[in-house]
Amino acid sequence: MSQNKPQFPLYIPSKGRAESRLTVKALEQMQLPYRVVVEDQEYSEYAKYIDKKNILVLDKTYQEKYDTCDDLGLTKSVGPGAARNFIWDHSISEGHKWHWVMDDNIKCFRRWHKNKRIKIYDGVMWRIMEDFCLRYKNVAMAGPNYTFFVIDKWGDRYGPFTVNTRIYSCNLIRNDVPFRWRGRYNEDTDLSLQMLKAGWCTIQFNIFLQEKARTQTIKGGNTAEFYAKEGTIPKSQMQQKLHPDVSRVTWRYGRWHHYVNYNKFKRENHLILRDDIEIPKGTNDYGLTLKTFDN
Repeated sequence: MSQNKPQFPLYIPSKGRAESRLTVKALEQMQLPYRVVVEDQEYSEYAKYIDKKNILVLDKTYQEKYDTCDDLGLTKSVGPGAARNFIWDHSISEGHKWHWVMDDNIKCFRRWHKNKRIKIYDGVMWRIMEDFCLRYKNVAMAGPNYTFFVIDKWGDRYGPFTVNTRIYSCNLIRNDVPFRWRGRYNEDTDLSLQMLKAGWCTIQFNIFLQEKARTQTIKGGNTAEFYAKEGTIPKSQMQQKLHPDVSRVTWRYGRWHHYVNYNKFKRENHLILRDDIEIPKGTNDYGLTLKTFDN
């Protein structure tokens, strides 16, 4: 397989965003294969815009059996976690050892290079992150940081990656770890903490970034069903309920948020290099080149 292509499958659970399909467009611009997972009633709408071979229909039993971590059952949307568990099992059924799963509102992906966030038009970033994670015995999940968390003028504050923090919105997941998505809200924070509390490591890459549309700015997803009706307090409260030892609810940026303290895991969980891995000397740029485009 070419080193400028991912070796593990890319999945996008999506709801109510057939027309916008930001992440689909970003991956198509990179000329990468992908699958979109949709609910049965939305299949025909997505099929207007996406090749049918790239669409998977969610098995409803994953929603019926999903652990929402509350007592409301199916009286409201269970959130995207059920589709993500379906994706996890689907990737295993195809024989993959890892898989990528990402939100459906990612505009593009960027490389952080010399304090600049440069748009990437090639699939090499996926392979670099995969190869780095595969060096270690105990990495359970990884992914790129958000562009708005890596500020150009503050470049000297960031390393190429951060170990043992939450992985949001674009996740590379090891298939054989004994965890699954759960929770109606904040399922990505919960999964990160499940892994970290069990002694596994996570890697958040700063050298590669995802430019994600901000919450509640794109129609579809959970915007109408969750945030437009009830605000952000329920999801923050659920996070505190599931992990009270490291979480608290706080008011920031004009709305309720959850705050999680990851310091314990950064101190105690350490990356363990595989016995058969020898780190090569020098720099491997995987053929990355910097080009200027008119647009």
